[in-house]
Amino acid sequence: MSENILRLESGFELNYENMFGADRLQRRDITSRSAKLKKAHKAIEEMRATGIIRGHLSKDGEPEKVLFSQLPYVAEGNLNSPVVIEKLKNFGEGLRFNVDTVVSFGIGGSYLGNKVLFDVQCGEFWNVKSQEWRNGYPKLYFHGQNMDPRRTTDLVERLFVEAEEKIASGEKFSLCLVVISKSGATLDTMSNFMIIYDIFKSRPELCDLTVVAVTDPRTDSGETLLHKLAVEEGWETFAVPDGVGGRFSVFSEVGLITAACIGFDIDAFLAGALAMDQACQTEDVWQNPAMLNAIMKYVAGEKYGRDIEVFMPYADYLKSVSEWYIQLLAESLGKRLDRSGNEVYYGRTPIVAVGTTDMHAQTQQHQDGKRDKIVQFLRVANWSYDPVVPDCFPNVPKLHEIAGKTLSHALDAALMANAQALSGDNRMNAEFVLPAMNAFHLGELLYMLALSVAYEGEFADVDAFDQPGVEAYKRILGPLMNK
Repeated sequence: MSENILRLESGFELNYENMFGADRLQRRDITSRSAKLKKAHKAIEEMRATGIIRGHLSKDGEPEKVLFSQLPYVAEGNLNSPVVIEKLKNFGEGLRFNVDTVVSFGIGGSYLGNKVLFDVQCGEFWNVKSQEWRNGYPKLYFHGQNMDPRRTTDLVERLFVEAEEKIASGEKFSLCLVVISKSGATLDTMSNFMIIYDIFKSRPELCDLTVVAVTDPRTDSGETLLHKLAVEEGWETFAVPDGVGGRFSVFSEVGLITAACIGFDIDAFLAGALAMDQACQTEDVWQNPAMLNAIMKYVAGEKYGRDIEVFMPYADYLKSVSEWYIQLLAESLGKRLDRSGNEVYYGRTPIVAVGTTDMHAQTQQHQDGKRDKIVQFLRVANWSYDPVVPDCFPNVPKLHEIAGKTLSHALDAALMANAQALSGDNRMNAEFVLPAMNAFHLGELLYMLALSVAYEGEFADVDAFDQPGVEAYKRILGPLMNK
């Protein structure tokens, strides 16, 4: 195995061979920063132990703990306690063969991470498969991630069709609305929720309607709008935990509520995250995937001007990982000021690309455009299903050549060709390898990326856990809506 591949016991790999070379990273770029690496690693150890990140304040300007690294550890007193996990599983089990359809309302981290879990577990055609094929779990639609009048109308019409079909079969339609908002005042989420809630609440003859609220459960510092509503209306509640920003919340009840709705393996997902956290507790940068990923990309940007990151999975159902990563990278590291208040305008611009789709769309720019990009590939090593291309046209040489090969063989060859072409022109690229597309390895990947931005925040001396740029538009939006 190449010395430039970091492989964990689970089989998860970080292949960074093509990050190094002429006009690319040099080994000394990493080794010469040993003091910075030690300081960052110590800060992450302190975050794990105490939740404290130097200089981090809430949006209200108050000291705030950072607790996402606690989430993989299911224990009494932790955010994910055995009671919490059991409640989630019981909720999911209660949906089976009892609820026809769930609509999940959320935006940002309350949508993007949830969509990743759905795509990996369910794929594109979940909602058109039979209830038996879905093992009794309901159909699931995501909404509230934009205020689009047409899509909202289309979703209402779709739900009416499902209700009418159920009534025609002699049964009543059962609909569950899951609304996710820490404050309960999230404009995009709550406006869409209220429209659909109002329509189906007013049609009890058509629909048995239930609502579940995922929100801030605290009452000591002033009860949130959504929690107050849930108590008044008798809705079941789950928690948006303190100390866990939305972009890190996929490992909490915020993301695991979707896992429960579709039968996704919660235990394996958290076990994968835990295994990655343990792998990243070493101070040896060459054995710590999150720290190595972070320092390479930090140096690539600061020294070599690679301030765009193309995140490119070679799997359709991992596109949503790229979309989740967009928020994680942009909100965590796109910062005007460092911790001392100096203007630094730090961060990489993240871009979504997908396998051979974007080899036919974006690769021209990656290969021949400005040398300002890192291309981060994501590959699945072993597929559950791997069709073989049949020899339908033996007399057509070009088509006969590809007969007998699996789709994954062709996909891997395409990725390899892309990587070699880029590195042949001294363009930086790296590869994450998932041994399989399952809950455990997904937990490894998402947690490693989350921990990477924590490390990089330390390298760049910016707060990776606030989002002041987001608050800027929110201060303008309210008065505009009222006007």
